[in-house]
Amino acid sequence: MPHASPWWTPDVHADRRPFLIGRNRIQSALRRFFDERDFIEVDTAALQVSPGNEAHLHAFATEALGLDGSVQPLYLHTSPEFACKKLIAAGERRIACFAHVYRNRERGPLHHPEFTMLEWYRAEEGYETLMHDCGEILALAAETVAARSLVYQGHECDPFAEPERLSVAEAFARFAGLDLLASVQEDGSTDRESLAAAMREAGLRVAGDDSWADLFSRVLVERIEPNLGFGRATILDEYPVAEAALARPAAADPRVAERFELYACGVELANAFGELTDAAEQRRRFELEMAEKARVYGETYPIDEDFLAALAGMPEASGIALGFDRLVMLATGASRIDQVLWAPVAEATP
Repeated sequence: MPHASPWWTPDVHADRRPFLIGRNRIQSALRRFFDERDFIEVDTAALQVSPGNEAHLHAFATEALGLDGSVQPLYLHTSPEFACKKLIAAGERRIACFAHVYRNRERGPLHHPEFTMLEWYRAEEGYETLMHDCGEILALAAETVAARSLVYQGHECDPFAEPERLSVAEAFARFAGLDLLASVQEDGSTDRESLAAAMREAGLRVAGDDSWADLFSRVLVERIEPNLGFGRATILDEYPVAEAALARPAAADPRVAERFELYACGVELANAFGELTDAAEQRRRFELEMAEKARVYGETYPIDEDFLAALAGMPEASGIALGFDRLVMLATGASRIDQVLWAPVAEATP
């Protein structure tokens, strides 16, 4: 089978160029959006002592060589989150950041090893405010490129309609027939056997070595996500605390956290938190995440001690990470993420 022409050939670039011009227009519109709301745009370093501590995110590792020959392990960040929260701790109140981020083991129609994350943070403002931001941003992106709907794989979503707000527990009941919170204790701990038994009864696959997190993820990927964001966007809210390592528990129910994800056309666009500011609890959660990473992948990443120190002095805040390239895809009608990247990462050839 012949290989496709490289992205830099004139005919391929001509096909991609309308998407790329749309990308630039949307980015400019979003910069105005944040500027009008008194956000400061910040720029964070890609090289960090820790790439993040989520079990299923994979980083690119490198080394910094000192003039004395010393070697310092560093990583390309998977998100600018740690740096942004340090800036909130430093005294900033509303910040936004377009950051190139890097994730290993990821490449496909919706994934790329290097992509752009749009993150913004609001100090002393609740995470429900971010939900309102999301609705406005979907409408703005579509309006900027004169799109009447967001489109992906033949599915459409009205960007001007108010998003549906659906809790994770409601989604599990609606789309999988499961009582998710029956397997979550008041302290946030989880009961693997309870969820496994309910899944077997519902005819869902359960493997003997599946953890509670594995089972949760399987239902989410196979039964929940394929039903979200059609007709209008969906805000999937109130994740179990065990699935929200950086979010604070919800005041009304300690089993769930102030975390939501935004979906359109079945595509995950954003992940938001009411930020956890308890440094000791954050350390505990990071350690649990790294234990899970070691169990599944046989590796771990260091904890950023400066981040935990900053967290201890950080005010209450809410923050969100939005996949900017995916937003551009849906607004412009592109079918693959590399169509909206000016210069995609080269793929290995046989």
